[in-house]
Amino acid sequence: MSDSPSVLPAPAESAGIESRIRALGRWFHNLDLRGVQTAPDHFLGDYPREFWRLFAHAVPEDLDGRTVLDIGCNGGFYSIEMKRRGAARVVAIDSDERYLAQARLAAEITAAEIEFRQLSVYDVAALGERFDLVLFLGVLYHLRHPLLALDLLHEHAVGDLLVCQSMLRGSESRLTPADDYPFTESGVFDDPRFPRLSFIEHRYAGDPTNWWVPNRSGLEAMLGSAGFEIRQRPTREVYVCRRVEGRGHRAVYPARPGAREAAHG
Repeated sequence: MSDSPSVLPAPAESAGIESRIRALGRWFHNLDLRGVQTAPDHFLGDYPREFWRLFAHAVPEDLDGRTVLDIGCNGGFYSIEMKRRGAARVVAIDSDERYLAQARLAAEITAAEIEFRQLSVYDVAALGERFDLVLFLGVLYHLRHPLLALDLLHEHAVGDLLVCQSMLRGSESRLTPADDYPFTESGVFDDPRFPRLSFIEHRYAGDPTNWWVPNRSGLEAMLGSAGFEIRQRPTREVYVCRRVEGRGHRAVYPARPGAREAAHG
């Protein structure tokens, strides 16, 4: 399966595909759907294909028999790639119905069997299952409560592997804090390497949903606190983690009333 055409479609077919693509508004994922690009003028270039090439080698190439959850699936690029790798089942969730409509169209045109649900990451418990591989790409910094989301993923959704990607800003140098500090210690907080999240009250890059941006130490500390062991860092913003028990201090919340019905309806 591929989102690149093996045989060029007839002009009338291309026109029909393009019409359906444009009817769904602006796309953030640039996919090649039988010769028609969904976001050919993307400000990041051929995104996310070029970005995917930076860490594709760190994701299992053979997903035969495995289940995948794609959180914040957007236009469906990564969900389709997981099916290309033979995943037995891919569930894709997003809170934005327009993105889900785009992903459904992409799955239809590429003949990818993907299950779509309109859900927030905070409602992953409503799915009622764990997945062998969970993709959490480009979501964390859009969340008001990012550590809660990681806690919930550990508690309810991740069975084995988590691939997490976040925008990073600030120091790239890593600092592992001491287990404790006296109340009189304040200088350590002035160290730019200290784990931190920068809060964006209004907008960043014109986007009002960019809320918290970690530095490297901050993201790594959050992953560890939520119970994930970092196995690889294939590129600057991407971490491949394994779920472990007995680590971290996780907050656990039940599924939101009605969310389970939405997840399975």
